Amino acid sequence: MTAIPAQPVGRFSSAAAAASSASPSVRIIKTRPGGGNSNPTSSYSSLLNTIKNVGLLRRSTGYYWIMFSSLVVAMGAAWTGFALLGDSWYQLIIAAVLGIILTQFAFLAHEASHRAVFVSGKANDRAGRILASGIVGISYSWWMSKHSRHHGKPNQVGLDPDIEKDWISFQEKDAAEAKGIAGWLTRRQGYLFFPVLTLEGLNLHIHAFKTVFGKGKVDARWLEITLLSIRILGYLAVVFYFLPLGMAFAFVGVQLAIFGLYMGASFAPNHKGMPILPHDSKADFLSRQVLTSRNIKGGFFMDIFMGGLNYQVEHHLFPNMARPSLRRAQEIVKEYCATNNVLYTETRLTESYGIVIQYLNRVGLAARDPFDCPMSRAHR
Repeated sequence: MTAIPAQPVGRFSSAAAAASSASPSVRIIKTRPGGGNSNPTSSYSSLLNTIKNVGLLRRSTGYYWIMFSSLVVAMGAAWTGFALLGDSWYQLIIAAVLGIILTQFAFLAHEASHRAVFVSGKANDRAGRILASGIVGISYSWWMSKHSRHHGKPNQVGLDPDIEKDWISFQEKDAAEAKGIAGWLTRRQGYLFFPVLTLEGLNLHIHAFKTVFGKGKVDARWLEITLLSIRILGYLAVVFYFLPLGMAFAFVGVQLAIFGLYMGASFAPNHKGMPILPHDSKADFLSRQVLTSRNIKGGFFMDIFMGGLNYQVEHHLFPNMARPSLRRAQEIVKEYCATNNVLYTETRLTESYGIVIQYLNRVGLAARDPFDCPMSRAHR
């Protein structure tokens, strides 16, 4: 299967990295785990059984209660600071802190949506909806629909909504359609990616209301409408009542900017710049999930900072695995991939950001100005 060059970095990626540097198009050979094993499904089942046998799919509900309680205390402290500071530009520090806390709540909602918190599916949905719609202010139903499709076919053309054209083009054919100002922006989309993420928080709130008031199917529609309305309107009412108008706008702007940037910076390293599979790809489940995912190196701090998303390979292989089990699972999966010749990609966070920027700019070059002379460009 042919894919956009991934520029993989990590312990098991030297061969692919060499291929990437040697050619603008990398042909990735789909491996069948287990050497001569002709049944990739049974191979994944073997890995899954190993994970189950060592108890890594057990729920860690106590861990999540501790995380939730800690965030509630942090949220209470932030709003107490808000009340004590009053009419002061130091409120923007509180706004930034709220953006970070809300992103951490979003991580918990994400894990609940994957049934990683409670044994009961209903309990997970209830917790996820309260966290997402009632605290963070995004639509749980919208997230469930979009994210489930992504997990089923990550980085597969026409099937993964995360690589569909938005304000960014993830495929050259989409970039080539951008003309005029859009084309100028697309050619520089890698450099613009992180600055524009400051608008993602606002975008997520808009998507939430478009979803719950739209014509599509929405589970617990009126509950989500109620939760979102109380969350958004209540938040705005408090901020604009207690702060001067200009300061209130600045407070909301900083909070949304930090929230959007933090969310985007946590999810972007996971698949951007990894192989993109053609629409008709028949890759087996294990190969599909491992080859299109990138892990981020780091210790306990990174586990908290990225909400477990730093173990993207393991998360995609075992979506309902609780966060505390991911580190131990990584040891097993890395050994399994090394033994069975399956490319496993892992980088440092800053390296992943560099890969994302370079990848987006490379794709964006397809939006060249039709009047731009290649010869004159080469001698600038």
